[in-house]
Amino acid sequence: MKRVFIDGSAGTTGLRIHERLSARTDIQLVTLEEPLRKDPAAKREMLNGGCDIAFLCLPDDAAREAVEMIENPDVTVLDTSTAHRTDPRFVYGFPELSAAQREAVAHAKRIAVPGCHASGFIALVYPLVEAGLIAPDTRLVCHSLTGYSGGGKKMIAQYEAQERSPLLDGPRQYGVTQNHKHLKEMVHVTDLSAKPVFCPIVADFYSGMEVTVPVFAEDLRGTADDIRAVYGTKYTGPIVRYAPNADEEGFYSAAALSGRDSMQITVSGNDERILLVARYDNLGKGASGAAVECLNLVLGKDETAGLAL
Repeated sequence: MKRVFIDGSAGTTGLRIHERLSARTDIQLVTLEEPLRKDPAAKREMLNGGCDIAFLCLPDDAAREAVEMIENPDVTVLDTSTAHRTDPRFVYGFPELSAAQREAVAHAKRIAVPGCHASGFIALVYPLVEAGLIAPDTRLVCHSLTGYSGGGKKMIAQYEAQERSPLLDGPRQYGVTQNHKHLKEMVHVTDLSAKPVFCPIVADFYSGMEVTVPVFAEDLRGTADDIRAVYGTKYTGPIVRYAPNADEEGFYSAAALSGRDSMQITVSGNDERILLVARYDNLGKGASGAAVECLNLVLGKDETAGLAL
């Protein structure tokens, strides 16, 4: 039985991973006692001999430090931070991109769990670049609407406070300097040569995510039906699935898959202006659900084990 250690289990992602794994009987969760949780020597010992698999649910710098502590080549690392998502030593943990990617995740010792916003953008754009429908030098725009849980404990507390700022009552766009930390992986994984104009928005609902990439037909090497065919072939489930006509009477709710670990891919618009849409939970396929999916592949289990679909 594999021993699994969650470093950073007190954070939002770490807590969610712990919840998903605590009831499982095919693994053994191991922990550091509270006085030792931030002791470097104790952590080094745990990462090298106390566990077989380590989740890193840490800030970027702390995740880098933890990886550098590991000398045991048999320990598998699943890093949920931004630190290693473009690092060639790490496999990008989005197995639905291809059969080869699924195999790479299953056999990797270093896995970078994708970012929440990046997951939707990559799911939409990667197959189109791969199929030649979008040229790598195409300049794209991406809008992403997320629930406030994506901001972690501090933002959750702000939104759920009894007395809070009235500014929180409306959706808030952020990343306005166009230097959002997910941009690097968004272009790296899709093989784009230019970063998209990225417009993330946080709103007053707990969890859920909707990522939209609008494209002009004239910028495509094909049609909207060609896109639908690509998605329909690649995304057949069980976790990521193409869903035609998925709107709710002309609306798309970003909370439609809240509490679930699946992702829905769809195409809307018309012959001239096309909307590519990915919906999922920022805490599910956008974070802890994706991490557990990668763990399942590493363990040789059904990739949906312990997930809510």
